[in-house]
Amino acid sequence: MSESQPPSPLPRALRFLGTPLAAGYSRIIGSRNAAFDAGRGVVEIDRPVISVGNLSVGGTGKTPMVAWVVRALLEAGHHPAIAMRGYSKGGAASDEAEEYQTSLAGVPVIAQPDRLAGLLSLFATETGEACDCVVLDDGFQHRRLARQLDIALVDATRNPFGDRLLPSGWLREPVSSLRRAGVVVLTHAESAAASDVNGLKGDVAEIAPDALVAVARHVWKGLVVAGRDGQQEENVTWLRGKRVVAACGIGNPIPFVRAVADAAGNPPKEFVRPDHDPFLPRTLEQLVRMANDADAIVVTGKDWSKLKRIRPDAWPCPVVRARMEMSFDSGGELVKRAVLEAAGAALPAREQ
Repeated sequence: MSESQPPSPLPRALRFLGTPLAAGYSRIIGSRNAAFDAGRGVVEIDRPVISVGNLSVGGTGKTPMVAWVVRALLEAGHHPAIAMRGYSKGGAASDEAEEYQTSLAGVPVIAQPDRLAGLLSLFATETGEACDCVVLDDGFQHRRLARQLDIALVDATRNPFGDRLLPSGWLREPVSSLRRAGVVVLTHAESAAASDVNGLKGDVAEIAPDALVAVARHVWKGLVVAGRDGQQEENVTWLRGKRVVAACGIGNPIPFVRAVADAAGNPPKEFVRPDHDPFLPRTLEQLVRMANDADAIVVTGKDWSKLKRIRPDAWPCPVVRARMEMSFDSGGELVKRAVLEAAGAALPAREQ
């Protein structure tokens, strides 16, 4: 099992229930997938759809992968929209949606539970009429929308072949579901041993022989340093030798914490919260106390969407976020080709 999480989402006292509950969950997932495989409940829209998703709970790198796909589409002259469920509260944009709106300015982002309804509303507008394809964020299990390409992400630091279904383990679906993916990307290669990546690549190829298997890593391209005097762009070397706090609320914090340690050249203090943590006032007070003797607090782009609402003078030191991108060790050009082929798929003509 992964070092980044306990062997089960269940509290220790309830883990004896994991196996029977997982068996029931397996039956539900199997029945649901069988219906979708037969086309029941699946809706095809008049734009090509590319889905980015995963098998396990959180932390595989969906956000940077979606951004990579969208940029590839934009560079090829397409006009994509992003559709996601979102985790918004009180009417505010979700953390991922806000990150997309910041890093992919001008790309329409639909963030609501009913993605189909959101897309149909978008397409009824002048902006939506110009969209010629859709990228689904976290769409592998959300199969109501027909898609031309499924991209499934597998975290190389969390081998799914040694995991179990929820709630006994962390899998949302069995590994056999990878067979319906056109592309499988092994992510976080920067935090995994080469032998583990190669072994996982072989396991995926064996269970999903028709899928393109690629290997990618998260790369820091630069820093944005926010302080009392505003924000400024810096090289990653700005962190070298500094005392830092690594603060995040993401599904798999270990690769992020390792990246902070590599950039600073020393182990950071760790302030790790659950995925999508809202960073409420009490939590922020704890973070400020931890950072009182630090030179910088380093956060993810997703968490910055919540932390940036705090007054700069409330922080004891600058708050830094990395400009992170997905970089392919292998298969990147083939993945791009698959994405562009999917975006150019012939579909029924739109109604005028």
